[in-house]
Amino acid sequence: MKRYSDPSESLSERFARVRSGSKAIAAPLSPEDCLVQPALFASPAAWHLGHTTWFFEQFILSDLVGYQRYNPDWDVLFNSYYESLGERVARDRRGLQSRPGLNRILDFRTYVDTALIDALEHHRFSESQLQLLELGLNHEEQHQELMWYDLKYLLGAQALTEPYARNCHIDQFEAGPSGWIECAEGIAEIGFSGEGFTYDNESPRHRQYLPAGQLSTSLVSNQDYLEFIDAGGYRDPLLWHSEGWAWRQRESIEHPLYWRPAGAEGWQQYRLSGVGDWSASEAVSGISWFEAAAFCRWAGWDLPAEGVWESAVRKAPDALNTGQLWEFTGSAYLPYPGYRAASDAAGEYNGKFMVNQMVLKGASRATPPGHSRPSYRNFYAPEMRWMFAGIRPFRYRTEP
Repeated sequence: MKRYSDPSESLSERFARVRSGSKAIAAPLSPEDCLVQPALFASPAAWHLGHTTWFFEQFILSDLVGYQRYNPDWDVLFNSYYESLGERVARDRRGLQSRPGLNRILDFRTYVDTALIDALEHHRFSESQLQLLELGLNHEEQHQELMWYDLKYLLGAQALTEPYARNCHIDQFEAGPSGWIECAEGIAEIGFSGEGFTYDNESPRHRQYLPAGQLSTSLVSNQDYLEFIDAGGYRDPLLWHSEGWAWRQRESIEHPLYWRPAGAEGWQQYRLSGVGDWSASEAVSGISWFEAAAFCRWAGWDLPAEGVWESAVRKAPDALNTGQLWEFTGSAYLPYPGYRAASDAAGEYNGKFMVNQMVLKGASRATPPGHSRPSYRNFYAPEMRWMFAGIRPFRYRTEP
């Protein structure tokens, strides 16, 4: 694991900046907002604030001579999925924990932040601890993006559908100019190389065969997707994977997550700024991998393999308008050849999820800076649709 380096910012300053970012996202919310869990996959904001703090205490500060844990009983509350670290509250019960309240969780953050910054300024950490600190900072930034997803799902499910903030536009996504770029057939180097932080799932760098084709310079728009709906896309089982069709029927899925039927007016759309007009030119979001794949099959396109996407964005980064939405690929989330997870508890970070997930590439407007490198591998189960994700089509070249 390589560490981030910016000569204009000390590590303690960066730590304070990243930590303040999580509190800033939660600032417009009420204490009641912060404790509610609207679905299994969406955690309460208070839990995110506590879990990211627990990460620094558990993996870094607990090994520091003289450090006193804030409250060891809270391990069971804020451990997410680390089986090797003991029992934890089941994910679907996070929203049932009314204690500790938000103020006590914020006190926990202050306690840990003070101790960690003091240790940094007195050079009390080893190189291995500093590497875990780097992982922790990137981990917290990932949770900041998850907080945006979760609070939008929470507020969008309310009967009153009140906005997060009227001036918040982080979930308005541009489709970009239409066109296609050529993707040549051949062998390409895929995976991380260079300096800076990287997750273990981005390595080892290796060679892949890439097919010839064209990658769209634009994301699929709301208007494009509406044509799929109007053509009966949600009613045609031939367009869907079997598991996706069963999911669509079971969950009564008929349109993207935040679209609202508006009678003769067509559609409205819930955004963090509130319920507003549906925009035909905006990039479609609030869809699952199953929906993205069905749309592409209807349109005569495909989702790009992750190697195709990565190679294309390295060669033509300015042509693809990345960074609006995470982009679905047709690739399952699997280990690269020769991948080995770390043997300690941090080894549970990525490797244990390499089954039944699909890879997404790029970044969204909610992604913190530094998480949008070409080799980055995001991943979600194919039925998930609350994240900020969209479609960039690929078409294979079939002629000789």
